[in-house]
Amino acid sequence: MYDYHHLHHVKEQTRSKKTLWITLILTSFFTIVEIIGGLVSNSLALLSDSAHMISDVIALGLSMIAIYLATRPPNARFTFGFLRFEIIASFLNGLALAIISVGIFVEGIRRFVQPEAINFKLMLIIASIGFVVNLVLTLVLSRSMKEEENLNVQSALWHFLGDLLSSAGVIVSAIIIYFTGIQWVDPLISMVIGGIIFIGGVKIIKESYLILMESVPERFNLDEIRQAIRQVEGVENVHEMHLWAISTDHYSLTAHVFIDDKIQPYCIILGINETLKTNFGIEHSTIQMENADIHPHGEYGKEFLRNRKDIAPQG
Repeated sequence: MYDYHHLHHVKEQTRSKKTLWITLILTSFFTIVEIIGGLVSNSLALLSDSAHMISDVIALGLSMIAIYLATRPPNARFTFGFLRFEIIASFLNGLALAIISVGIFVEGIRRFVQPEAINFKLMLIIASIGFVVNLVLTLVLSRSMKEEENLNVQSALWHFLGDLLSSAGVIVSAIIIYFTGIQWVDPLISMVIGGIIFIGGVKIIKESYLILMESVPERFNLDEIRQAIRQVEGVENVHEMHLWAISTDHYSLTAHVFIDDKIQPYCIILGINETLKTNFGIEHSTIQMENADIHPHGEYGKEFLRNRKDIAPQG
């Protein structure tokens, strides 16, 4: 039994798990349909959309692994549990989307140079089915996001919004080809779809990268938190403060504080923890109490002591 009791190092995400299973099954089925339809109709727009769907299947599979790993408790080696795999999976998903989009652009350019005949009727039928499937999945994921916060579900939702636009684009492409006979509309639409995929991939990469780099989450202002801690009775200075996200909604903070040795240290810690929890929703913090005369941190502490003497009342 390990004593990681202060922060919940596991995630029980029943709603997200059920949603992702439904989404994964439907997406896998339609991906197969769309690949066959794209090959038979010779539509690049349809094939590019199916490539996006393949990335969705991979992404959803990684998301499922992340959700199951998140339920495992921490151990002596993984003291934060397995929550971070959610972020690793998101990063890999975003990277896959970016690579796929580049492939779509390359093939789109080739089709511009060498146009190919397209079976627009089959293309239209498959795209229409895809539009309905993506609309249903988008609604399912939207409802899930309202109940549980999960970066993988959020990423999947963004994917399927892109898929919804992609299906609409393929339908428009088929209609234009039918009435005008202009074949280059197909690679043009596919490149637009590629652009949507690329934007989504970069967005996911950025969000997961910032968490993996343990940057301060955007929702927090470090100076504001520092000032709030400074207002706690007995706190004279706050330094060496770090704030990062373990996962999408699990935050940790560490800080060193110079304290007034006339105030009970336990009371100071209690005040700081209450301030962090009440004002900022941060429940996992590690605060190191310090006396500037004992561990001054080099020039930093010496300057603090000089300033404290300068403002001390003259007797």
